[in-house]
Amino acid sequence: MRDHGDVRPAAEDPQTATALAAHQVGALRWLGGGIMAVVLGILLGAATVAVAGDTGRHYALLFEKPSLRTRSTFQIAVRELGGDLIEPPKEEVFGERETIADVARNLERWVHGAIVRTYAQSRLASFARAAPRLRVVNALTDEEHPCQALADCLTLTERLRDLPGRTLAFVGDGNNVATSLAHASVMLGARVRVASPAGYELPERVIAQTRGIAANGGGLERCVDPRDAVRGADAVYSDVWASMGEEQEAEDRRVIFAPYQVNSALMQLAAPDALFMHCLPAHRGEEVTSDVLESPASVVFDQAENRLHTQKALLQILLVR
Repeated sequence: MRDHGDVRPAAEDPQTATALAAHQVGALRWLGGGIMAVVLGILLGAATVAVAGDTGRHYALLFEKPSLRTRSTFQIAVRELGGDLIEPPKEEVFGERETIADVARNLERWVHGAIVRTYAQSRLASFARAAPRLRVVNALTDEEHPCQALADCLTLTERLRDLPGRTLAFVGDGNNVATSLAHASVMLGARVRVASPAGYELPERVIAQTRGIAANGGGLERCVDPRDAVRGADAVYSDVWASMGEEQEAEDRRVIFAPYQVNSALMQLAAPDALFMHCLPAHRGEEVTSDVLESPASVVFDQAENRLHTQKALLQILLVR
């Protein structure tokens, strides 16, 4: 068990002020490598951030989508930092009673920050634009999942240490998890290969975004054949074939994505001691076999644990302003 629970007050890290200038919405490519470095540095003991404390601060947890890990870890993170939460019912926030912008403008008068998990990225952007004084964290949209990527990068750093020169393979749908994983990993110098069937690739906009933020030799490559992505990789990542909101496509996707199952034969193409990663929940026997998920290579529950640590550090950084 890693001890990342002590996010220590200290002299302000000079990277923090620059990174926080774009804290709204929380997309990793907007926040940039500075905040990535600060979050990981705090947790690995290489950086600190000056914070007066969170006592008395309130956050709104606004969830339109179901959640276990995101909801639980943000609830714990806020309370361990001395704050408190309100959780308005989703029909009052995302329904037809009032616009999402008006919801944001109300909450801005009452709470310090909002943690938003919704479907459309545009809805999150509208919420953030309407409340410029509110700290807004992207807890997942259809396009991005930056908080998961923070936890993934902490897990990779714990296991592999330096990420420059490392190769990460993502096998499956070019979805929100793949997008944020690519954003985060290339900023930290990793080479990312994403293997997806035709029609389900990472969008061109994500390719363009990664070119603009890659550092230390990091880069992104798209593949069709999962073997090309996994061969020699230091970590292999999988996700469900049908995300929330795509349930009606589940049967078709099972057929299309069947060649993209991560199993022991595919893992044998990866580097010796390669890690297996998954954001959970996993559908055993679909995108990953049980023997891989339960193997010594699997770090999926480390990733889940690290959701708490990275989100706690992220909230601490946002308190600086």
